Amino acid sequence: MKGNGTVPQWYLAVAGDTEIIGGLGVIENDFHNRRDLTPNVCAVYTEERWRRRGVAGALLERVCRDMKARGIDALYLLTDHTSFYERYGWEFFCMVQGDGEPELSRMYVHRL
Repeated sequence: MKGNGTVPQWYLAVAGDTEIIGGLGVIENDFHNRRDLTPNVCAVYTEERWRRRGVAGALLERVCRDMKARGIDALYLLTDHTSFYERYGWEFFCMVQGDGEPELSRMYVHRL
């Protein structure tokens, strides 16, 4: 989906002409206390029947290329998952407090 500014941006993976099979966004802050860690990749999702086919990986690679072309040098991502994002060049950065969340969550960085 095309946006005029750098952030926010939304990306969709489409099968055929109309079936949306995955997506993700880039926003300033994904509802956590580290406002300095920006922009954030958010809402990474792949429809269940399309999982384990590289859809999320392709979306992550695309957003990294696109943000680099827009002059961004690092992206951040808040998640409770381990080992998935490392496959695509993301590195654990620190633990952060999600807004209204009792437990800390993992913050990853991808340097572009």
